[in-house]
Amino acid sequence: MSQLQNRYDFVLLFDVKDGNPNGDPDAGNLPRVDPETGHGLVTDVCLKRKVRNYVTLSRPDAEGYDIYVKEKAVLSAQQGRAYAALGLKSAPAAEDDDTPDPEETPAKPAKGAKPAKDAKPAKGPKGKAESGRKASDRDQIDRARDWMCSHFFDIRTFGAVMGLKENNAGQVRGPVQLTFARSIDPILTLEHAITRMAVATQKEADSQGGDNRTMGRKNTVPYGLYRAHGFISPQLARQTGFAEKDLELLWESLRQMFEHDRSAARGLMSLRDLIVFRHESPLGNAPAHRLFDQVHVTRLHADKPPRDFSDYAVRLGDLPAGVTVLRPAA
Repeated sequence: MSQLQNRYDFVLLFDVKDGNPNGDPDAGNLPRVDPETGHGLVTDVCLKRKVRNYVTLSRPDAEGYDIYVKEKAVLSAQQGRAYAALGLKSAPAAEDDDTPDPEETPAKPAKGAKPAKDAKPAKGPKGKAESGRKASDRDQIDRARDWMCSHFFDIRTFGAVMGLKENNAGQVRGPVQLTFARSIDPILTLEHAITRMAVATQKEADSQGGDNRTMGRKNTVPYGLYRAHGFISPQLARQTGFAEKDLELLWESLRQMFEHDRSAARGLMSLRDLIVFRHESPLGNAPAHRLFDQVHVTRLHADKPPRDFSDYAVRLGDLPAGVTVLRPAA
């Protein structure tokens, strides 16, 4: 696959109507909110999950497009596939485990003994200071890491921490990074009482005398337009193998991710715009924040609360030289 040659920055606009875009489990699954401003939040992890789910749906058996972080996955077992495929022995301990490094943690002297002056690390059999990991172990980890990048789309896209004690595959810094999404205006969180005409157990039915009602709660946002930002580094893409074909799939996933994520809580979530800034230079032709500042999203009617995307206008300002705009969502 052809390597990525350009840097990209992008703005993602999506909205929700009468739904919960990203519930907070620490707050009774209420929509996430900035408590100081009242603006709604959607985590980057939530957005990446939808991309992963779309790739799983659209490329179920395609080689190189498996998903590492998926429902009910055992990550050490996922990494074990690399060890089995490469014929590697059982994995060494992770670099960040609790085993002391002999170069950093000198042995304690015996009780009453004075430490030697200018003590040096113990020498290995070839006269070199012993390190916490053999060169063969590092090579094994590197091979496993490269295998994982080539077989798992989300690893070569978003990166992964795979430095487990079992089947250690190191760490990968992904070329694609996403921010939290924040609503353009403060959101209103509503709580609704709901009734289910059934109960879970016979004991509940007996206690209600056959009425068989169960009360519950549902939390929604009447309307919210959210904005997230993304970054793509061609330098990191070369390290993970993220190529032009993967970039096309990323744009496709961002366009389609809400179309295949319907639920009672997220029935009306839609991608409204995807504005991509393509740099001519791999290092970039302008700072990302300058480009993002040229995307203006404004409310058309200040005297009433927004309830639809048509209540907003999206305008793009002037761009610096060397930057072009793509609209993959158009």
